[in-house]
Amino acid sequence: MVLVDANLPKDCSEIPLYKESGVYAIQPKDLHPLIVYCDMTTNSGGWIVIQRNTFNSEITWDESWTTYKYGFGNVEKDYWLGTEYLHYITKQKVYQIRFVILDNNNEEKYADYNLFSVEDEANGYKLRLGSYTGTAGDAMSSIQAGSTHDNMKFTTKDKDQDIYGANCAASYGGAWWYAACFASKLNNKNGIQWTGLCAGNCKGSTVLIRPADYCIY
Repeated sequence: MVLVDANLPKDCSEIPLYKESGVYAIQPKDLHPLIVYCDMTTNSGGWIVIQRNTFNSEITWDESWTTYKYGFGNVEKDYWLGTEYLHYITKQKVYQIRFVILDNNNEEKYADYNLFSVEDEANGYKLRLGSYTGTAGDAMSSIQAGSTHDNMKFTTKDKDQDIYGANCAASYGGAWWYAACFASKLNNKNGIQWTGLCAGNCKGSTVLIRPADYCIY
């Protein structure tokens, strides 16, 4: 049985918009409380930061399936929230996602997808994305065979769920919704890629989620 604290928000969108960005406790439905970083300034705020990676990160990102499942890192610095928690959060309602990429010139670009969900572990934490808008280019749902990430299962070095002949995570590092293998990979130490923007030399990434705009009110 999960004990529910009625005072805790289910996600960052339930935090008053006058609050500052920072570390908060949330409790998604059917889950224990989580410590997350809430971005209260980007595009009206209310975002959960689910990933942050910077050039020369202290994190190696070459972690196991179980470590990626439950998350790692420092929520105020570089971290991964956890695929299990992404599933629980995104099954609460309809969510959207923003990928913020710092290119090799340190210029910020973004890619928005109006739908975002992660299936459960039994289904490999499969990624589901909606339609793209933004300035970074669509590196997540490219129609090019073998490089799309939409509808892909999550792959780590010790759990191969991609459609490549070998293990993409073992071959290219980190862990991601690899296909055969990628148009983007953000969970890498000094190897962040967003095709069309930077090829392994991006300066950083931040990934944010919140309820889809038409679901907030």
